[in-house]
Amino acid sequence: MRTVTLTYPMQPQAAAEWAQPQIAALGQFDGLHRGHASVISSAVALARREEVPAAVITFYPHPKDVMGKGDYDGYLTPPRDKQELLAEMGVDILYVIEFNEQLSRVSPEDFVSVMLLPLRITTAIVGFDFRFGYMGEGDAEMLRRLGGGSMKVETVPPFLLDGVKVSSSGIRKGLQTGDMELANSWFGRCYHLRGTVSHGEKRGRTIGFPTANLELEDRYVIPAKGVYAVRAVHDGKTLPGVMNVGVKPTFHEGVTAPSFEVHLLDFAGDLYGQEMRVDLVAFIRPERRFDSVESLISQIREDAKTAERILLNS
Repeated sequence: MRTVTLTYPMQPQAAAEWAQPQIAALGQFDGLHRGHASVISSAVALARREEVPAAVITFYPHPKDVMGKGDYDGYLTPPRDKQELLAEMGVDILYVIEFNEQLSRVSPEDFVSVMLLPLRITTAIVGFDFRFGYMGEGDAEMLRRLGGGSMKVETVPPFLLDGVKVSSSGIRKGLQTGDMELANSWFGRCYHLRGTVSHGEKRGRTIGFPTANLELEDRYVIPAKGVYAVRAVHDGKTLPGVMNVGVKPTFHEGVTAPSFEVHLLDFAGDLYGQEMRVDLVAFIRPERRFDSVESLISQIREDAKTAERILLNS
């Protein structure tokens, strides 16, 4: 998959290089959940039938981040994760349009004429609630009209699970309340965090539970504080474990920034400075303060047993 960064207005050389008959799915697609996948898979399937490239057109940074509006609090799929997932879905070209204040003021008419038509998109695939242009004035019907005879538009209906529309906002709420069952079901995979193992306080090894302190590589949506059953992916291997997300109230007061500490079950080795991806399989319990280190150790043992049991059955 090729990743192409575009800016508004599109430069003539960019249009000349990438203009070709192609099918494109349009949207922000943060999360690449099952609803997004239904839009993108429709584009890929049509592109294969018509023997043209399958493209995705999206934006970065997130418009809510730039405009300072809404409940935006990080990415469900930062750029690297999005690229990897889209490549796995069969996308040939990912166009990332830089979102800034100038683009936020662009009319739907100018967006289509300056950013879409020069790429020679033959069919645009969008979700049923797709909006674009200044103040979200454009919708699928307007996109179809502005495409004239050169760009068709197909709309994909909402993706429902148990009668409820799958959405990024619903996933965010699920993560923030510890409802991993809902979040992972809507994703169609386990939510994950990725980062580099760094030196932490090294307290875990003194109580018999060494942990890998994960420094996140991007601005992820932070899940609810607490303990999770996880699978850590490192150096091509998948390792079972238990992770604590939180501020370690047994040892600290007044700390607000959470840490991410992973205890790998049945593993011994040096992970410092190495990359790790942690898939959150299930939420075990909320974080809490313990009256003694001994009580904490006893609970960690129980958490490890619970995580092992969950992972064996999932």
